Amino acid sequence: MRVARGIVAFGFLSSALGLAGLAGAQSDATNLPPPAAPPAASEPHETYVGVETPAHADGPAVDYTLRATLDATAHTITGTGTITVHNSTNADLRELWVHLYMNAFKNVGSRFLREPVGPFRGGGGVTAWGMIDVTRFRARGEDLWQKAEISSGRDSDETDVRVPLPFPVQKGGVLTIEVEFLTTLPSVVERTGFSGSYHFAGQWFPKIAKLEPNGTFTHFAFTHLTEFYANYGNYDVTLDVPAGFVLGATGPIVEQKDEGGRHTERHVQGDIHDFAFTAWDQFERAERKIGDVSVALLFPRGMQHTMERELASITWSLPAFSAKYGRYPYPVLTVVHPPDRARESGGMEYPTLITTGGPHWLPDGFLLGEEVTVHELGHQWFYGLIGSNENRYPFLDEGLNSFAEQDALAEHYGQASVIDMLDLTLSDTAVQAVSSRFAVHDDPVNLPADEFATGFNYGRLVYGRTAAVMETLKRTYGESITTTMGKYARRQRFQHPTPETFYQELGDTAGDDARAFAERALNEKGWLDYVVLSVAGDEDAEAGVYDKDGKRETVPRGAPKGHGGTALIGKRGTLSLPVDIELTDTNGAKRRVRWDGKGPHFRVHYDGDAPLAYVVVDPDHAVLIDQNFLNNHMATAKGSSQGAPRSFERAFFWAQSLLLSVSP
Repeated sequence: MRVARGIVAFGFLSSALGLAGLAGAQSDATNLPPPAAPPAASEPHETYVGVETPAHADGPAVDYTLRATLDATAHTITGTGTITVHNSTNADLRELWVHLYMNAFKNVGSRFLREPVGPFRGGGGVTAWGMIDVTRFRARGEDLWQKAEISSGRDSDETDVRVPLPFPVQKGGVLTIEVEFLTTLPSVVERTGFSGSYHFAGQWFPKIAKLEPNGTFTHFAFTHLTEFYANYGNYDVTLDVPAGFVLGATGPIVEQKDEGGRHTERHVQGDIHDFAFTAWDQFERAERKIGDVSVALLFPRGMQHTMERELASITWSLPAFSAKYGRYPYPVLTVVHPPDRARESGGMEYPTLITTGGPHWLPDGFLLGEEVTVHELGHQWFYGLIGSNENRYPFLDEGLNSFAEQDALAEHYGQASVIDMLDLTLSDTAVQAVSSRFAVHDDPVNLPADEFATGFNYGRLVYGRTAAVMETLKRTYGESITTTMGKYARRQRFQHPTPETFYQELGDTAGDDARAFAERALNEKGWLDYVVLSVAGDEDAEAGVYDKDGKRETVPRGAPKGHGGTALIGKRGTLSLPVDIELTDTNGAKRRVRWDGKGPHFRVHYDGDAPLAYVVVDPDHAVLIDQNFLNNHMATAKGSSQGAPRSFERAFFWAQSLLLSVSP
């Protein structure tokens, strides 16, 4: 997900630039067409540096067979069908937890509306209420919903519901629940809703909370910073919309028809953990084949050029992500560009479906749309295929994906991955690195999503700081970090990893020092600032009295014996990394000294044929989390007369200048 204006809003750069009645009868679940088998992967498995990539999830935990009928006038979805829970845990189930996340928009008592986090996605409020009413939830002849524990009244939340079971579901048992529900979509807010005839349905059905191996459920209320966590399973969903509406949805179409003024499509996909769809009578649709993946692009009429730019981004990034993090295993991908008035539903990810966004009027040199598109595509791995708990460990999802995004953009665009026009280039890497410094002393990166006090801190730390930490590791420890990410993504496909899982992979591949640095940088308020404290140039490399080979020699000052000097390098903060120190003489000759970064300071001695001019710490900008690039260099008197050295690349200069000018 890309968060709202003021934090990331189609990339951190936008902050810097200041950018801106029921139709159709309810269907009986017993009359639904039988579920189709999930499409098989084109290969049984693949290997990467000795790591086997699973082709499928380990048995479905929860399957959904649903029919959804959209009333485009009332903005409601009538849902019927079955939910099948497979108890593959080591305990009997005596309760269920169900997420009714659409109730976040039902009244001001919800946690979502009671706990604003400042300028953020959803910060504009709700102008039309949204909700979900469950009218049937039966299994084994019992009405399970009758005893559902739903809080009500002022200052209550109805998004997380406990359903006691009147009978146990034994280990290895299966429970099939007949469901009927009515979802009322809100005005577009926090990824979902309607605007005119445009509809985007995310979190629109009763969803079983994540069932853990010990028989408990991981469940939580919906808040501004909450994202999702669920079991893998099979989804068989039939969508029924008015004729003339263009549909986009999770999974491939296996059946479709037009009849009685309605259009229906049946979408079936296995090995996924969510399902979303969009419907609008103003969409244009384009289709392309990228490798063995059928890509559908839905975009507002008249935005052909924007679509072509987003298609170009998918064309190179889909194979790039597949090569790095394992083959994309699904047969389809849908890319949705919402209308401008529904921008809150843009910049979001669901299995096999992403929404992109960004002002369509921006010139081609502003690559915000490309950046959002690549970021959301990356979520097909870091969210879709790797099912980490986004609420408890958001950096495993948004953070690692932000690194994957900037890494891919840097490989494709170089230092011009966000802006490339009028002799101004700016990289996504620079923007995220600089932006993350503004919150580093407020919170650690590895916090649960709902423990961040503000959306500013969540965006800058979870997205930007994680990306900067990972890029710093890559620049310090080399390709072992790329290998770590590749192994982690493949080994954890269809799994639910924790930070310890990632740290273990990092330590095994890149070494204990890399692991220790990552743990401290992400789990604590870790920060670092290398600084050149002093530089002294001495034209007399050898002056004084020297005893050598039984002889005593006096070297007068000013003798042609070379030049000397010293530099004192300091390290502030709680973190340590090895770093290079570059010394440049007045003739432009350079040499480097490596410091292990341990201890508060390090003294470097210089001797050469020409006077010392400049000293720069971290000349290659490997340490992106350095708190202040401006103190990384110092000149001697002779160096100052030649002009100040270029202490960091232009992209970082622009990122720092722009973000400093707009940040609170």
